[in-house]
Amino acid sequence: MARRCDLCGKGTQFGNRVSHAHNVTHRRFHPNLRRVRVVLDGTHRTLRVCTRCLRSGRVVKPAGRGAVRRLIP
Repeated sequence: MARRCDLCGKGTQFGNRVSHAHNVTHRRFHPNLRRVRVVLDGTHRTLRVCTRCLRSGRVVKPAGRGAVRRLIP
């Protein structure tokens, strides 16, 4: 399974790990992905979404049963 956001496509980035003696080895930066239930085209789906998409509001979450209970007195 690829480490990639289903909305924006953000994936793994590559860089170098540099020690104090300036020894350089390769490293990877993985995106911070979360498995989230999303309303997409009127249906509920589970997507792997990065936290930047969650914070920016690109994700519409379905209303849970707890929200319905709070609305009804």
